[in-house]
Amino acid sequence: MPPSEIPEFQQSSQQLCVLLVEDESIIRETVAIALTAEGYDVITAEDGRQALNLIRSATMRDDRTFSIDLIILDLMLPYVNGLDICRSLRQQNNFTPILILSARGSEMDVVVGLEVGADDYLIKPFGLRELIARCRVLLRRSRFSAQTLDQPVLEFDDVVLYLQEYRVTVRGEAVSLSPKEFMLLELFMSHPRRVFSRDQLLERIWGIESMSDPKTVDVHIRWLREKLEIDPSAPQYIITIRGFGYRFG
Repeated sequence: MPPSEIPEFQQSSQQLCVLLVEDESIIRETVAIALTAEGYDVITAEDGRQALNLIRSATMRDDRTFSIDLIILDLMLPYVNGLDICRSLRQQNNFTPILILSARGSEMDVVVGLEVGADDYLIKPFGLRELIARCRVLLRRSRFSAQTLDQPVLEFDDVVLYLQEYRVTVRGEAVSLSPKEFMLLELFMSHPRRVFSRDQLLERIWGIESMSDPKTVDVHIRWLREKLEIDPSAPQYIITIRGFGYRFG
């Protein structure tokens, strides 16, 4: 399909929609079949330009009958690479969960992918069962964060978290958080001064099925500190309890 052509989608209200962006046809077709078998609506793009057009068409539709609930994103794409797509979406405050698929598997590659805004990173070659499990975790956590919660506002010193508005202010200034950062902060502020281990945070935020490395927690904590703390190297909110984990306040 040429990048300029944007099809009309008929999305079932009962199904979640996954955008699969992958330029290798065998991987794209295999993953699409597996996701469809799991009950997801799947749309595909084979290059970065086509993917951005599809995302743009989803966010601009007034009838809201088409939405993208999860993006599975290759990095090495024609026209626009996956990192630039991810970075662009986050800069536009589009926090659709993103799972990166890439043959680039060094620790630095993974860290860069997470730093530009991806929620998870899966290295090629991968197993379809693991891929499906990671998709389930991301979709479940995304739905949870979007639900209307009983307590509308959480406050701790100069940090205010507005649950129903998915908004956070620090010292009176609005800060932009990714879904995982927001969920971490909500968990911490709901249990001030309680110590959470890395494994507990992985289970609570990424899900018991998550295959994520515990270092993922450290990366997200660092990002939160950069957004909350006056001096991230001497944090006042998110405190490291050496040998145990982290606490808030």
